[in-house]
Parts: sequence; C-alpha cells; structure tokens
Amino acid sequence: MPILFAFTLFALLDFVILFSVGAQIGLLMTLLLILGTGFLGLHLVRREGLATFQRAQQRLAQGEIPSNELMTGAALIFGGALLMAPGFLSDALGFMCLLPTSRQFLGKLLSRLPFKVQSFTSTTYTRGSEGWSQQTRENDEATHQPRHDERRDGGTPLEGDFISKDEPRY
Repeated sequence: MPILFAFTLFALLDFVILFSVGAQIGLLMTLLLILGTGFLGLHLVRREGLATFQRAQQRLAQGEIPSNELMTGAALIFGGALLMAPGFLSDALGFMCLLPTSRQFLGKLLSRLPFKVQSFTSTTYTRGSEGWSQQTRENDEATHQPRHDERRDGGTPLEGDFISKDEPRY
C-alpha cells in the first residue's frame, strides 16, 4: 500500500511540475523539451546498455556471474521507461538511473533503506571444479546466507531447501 501511495504521489507531482513549467514556457517549448529528453535518454540507454552487455560477457567468459551488470541493466531499463513518460521529475530520475555516477549514488542510497537490495552487496560467484560457489567480501553475520551444508538448526531440510547430490537425504 505505501508503494502505491508513493507512486501516485510521484505521478501527481510530476504532472503538476509539467503543467506549471508548460504554463511558463509555452506548449511548443514544453513538447520540444519532452521529446529532446526522450531522444537523449534513448541514446544514453543504447550506449550504456551496450557497455553493460560487453562487461557481462567478459565476466561470463571469466566464469563469474554478472550480478552487478544485471542490476545495471535493470536500472537502465527503469531509467529508459522513466524518460519515455512525459514529465520533468520522471526525466530527472530517469537520467539519474542512466548516468553511471548518479546510478552509483542511487545504489548507495537504496542500500541504506530498511530493506536490503541484493545487488549492492559485494557478493561474487565463481565457477570452480565443483560448480558455482559464492564468495562474500563482507563478514556481516546478519546478511550471511547459510549454505546447504550449514543449516542453522542442524535438522532435516525444509521443503524447497537445496540438497546436493552428495548430501544424505533424511
């Protein structure tokens, strides 16, 4: 419910700003600004998306999962969608999602919110002789996810738990 309220408030504020600025500068200039930001956003999405795709391919070739590149791609899609929406507030937020420096700032800002955004942790996955393994760079016990062989209660697995082919089934 709070997300719906925030989305409605954002859309309302975006239209109020659009109509206020449009009343001051005129309809033609407002339309040109909206179309200009759309085309500029399309150019940035194309450029940043191609660079992100190439980085993802390089990480896959090194045997790593490109988790940061996937989140960057999601931010680019979200930013591109915001730039397609008419409004100056949505354009400003869309450009923040597209530009690398401001995208990193948004990532740090999101990581401080009460919920944890998984892409902004420093977890990497590498492929070894036994498959994919997780390497976490931070030693915070609160964010540590137990592996299949270190269950907290030490008991039988729950429905949906991962059991490796070498692990005994209870």
